[in-house]
Amino acid sequence: MDTAVRNRTISIKLWPPSQSTRLMLVERMTKNLTTPSILSRKYGLLDIAEAAEDAKKIETVAYEAANQHFEKEPDGDGSSAVQLYAKESSKLMLEVIKRGPQPKENGKAIESEEVAVSHNTFFDISGGRRAFIEHEEATELLKPLGEPGSKFTKICFSNRSFGLDAARVAEEFLSSLKDQLKEVDLSDFVAGRPETEALEVMTIFSSVLDGCDLRFLNLSDNALGEKGVRAFGSLLKSQRNLEELYLMNDGISEEAAQAVRELIPSTEKLRVLQFHNNMTGDEGAIAISQLVKNSPLLEDFRCSSTRVGSEGGVALAEALEICTHLKKLDLRDNMFGVEAGLALSKTLPGFGNLIEVYLSYLNLEDEGVIALAEALKKSANSLQVLEMAGNDITVKAAPALASLIAGGDSITKLNLSENELKDDGAILIAQALEQGHSQLKEVDLSTNAIRRVGARALAQTVVAKPEFQLLNIDGNFISDEGVDEVKVVFKSSPAKLGPLDDNDPEGEDNNEEDEDAASDEDDELGSKLQGLEIKHDD
Repeated sequence: MDTAVRNRTISIKLWPPSQSTRLMLVERMTKNLTTPSILSRKYGLLDIAEAAEDAKKIETVAYEAANQHFEKEPDGDGSSAVQLYAKESSKLMLEVIKRGPQPKENGKAIESEEVAVSHNTFFDISGGRRAFIEHEEATELLKPLGEPGSKFTKICFSNRSFGLDAARVAEEFLSSLKDQLKEVDLSDFVAGRPETEALEVMTIFSSVLDGCDLRFLNLSDNALGEKGVRAFGSLLKSQRNLEELYLMNDGISEEAAQAVRELIPSTEKLRVLQFHNNMTGDEGAIAISQLVKNSPLLEDFRCSSTRVGSEGGVALAEALEICTHLKKLDLRDNMFGVEAGLALSKTLPGFGNLIEVYLSYLNLEDEGVIALAEALKKSANSLQVLEMAGNDITVKAAPALASLIAGGDSITKLNLSENELKDDGAILIAQALEQGHSQLKEVDLSTNAIRRVGARALAQTVVAKPEFQLLNIDGNFISDEGVDEVKVVFKSSPAKLGPLDDNDPEGEDNNEEDEDAASDEDDELGSKLQGLEIKHDD
């Protein structure tokens, strides 16, 4: 679709989500909660029954919060409600992951002394509705921090907006804990405050936490910019053992990125570094690349939606060469182009531990995708997630992708949506998935100009996989007969076939504006929820 058409303003309602969308979110959260990750290795992995129950509760709470938000602005399009829905779900998933699996008696969770002790080390006020917090409430809410013999090592002040009076209350309590704190989450803790007050609050927290020997620091969702980064200067300068650092949705510009590089003295122990949804640009990416070069233990690197072009992409690719322990790489939604893709392909062969690779919407084209697929084939033998959506991939690159997929039997999720693979490419992908791939759960080849033959090949291949959950081939050119054939294939498991509402049986490449408008609602809502991740991140 033409960029100008895709980005035009359309009056559509994104809220409330349909029941099928809500169920889809529960399924995705259940999957996230039962998928091995850095956090699950630390806190324990939930079983499917417990995860499914938690996911239902999380979705209900998130939906109610978002719906209350939407009711306050009934004339809005619902986009902010969707964002809150996704954000609340992600935050609550993190709480469940950090809680870990519950001890069970006769199949039911119980609260043991061990669990109570773990709770006593984690102080969290992020639950409930997002709200301002002032002096009186802060005094009462933070009282447990000042109790004699407090063993808190982890604090989360996210989702509550601190004013100056509340910050001074927190300063008093935190001063007695600074020598024992290991994890600090200050994400989204000055929302709605005037810039001057927000910067002063940040400075107060930075000062009182200066000298803490932290392993985990989350400053996301604070619109920091360079001023905000420097307001946290004393805290950042004192950190030499950080293992996880999150600066997502923080307005990290070129200057802010340079400030981060300047202020953090050491990243030698860093395992997780995430800069999602910022305005970093090429020069900012070059500054970030300096951090990456000094992070040999990095396992999880995210620099998605950061406006990085070819020059910055090349710098990041070259810097990553040292990160031979990398398990998760997320560079989605940047403007890398072919040159940066080729540079990354030269680095990837050194990553023998890669599990998840997110390279969607990078303008890689066939040349970049072929080079990357060949590089991944050499190294990523345990690859579980591969995403290369929206890269102008044609059937020319399909053999290289098929060869990569066929050679990796660990893939659980494959996303090649919004490309131009057509029937020939879809058939090659289907053939690559035929043998093995018993862990395969999701395949997305939506919006690929696929017709009846390609759709049928994909359906017949994936439906028999024992763990399979969802095939998305919407937005293609499948005839009515082809749709019927696919539905017959999934007759015994219709929930595993995604909707086909945006399929165009006529196969017209040029959609009319009203057709675009009808599909934009699902595109927008889907984009908010499709990639939902635990923000410990997702």
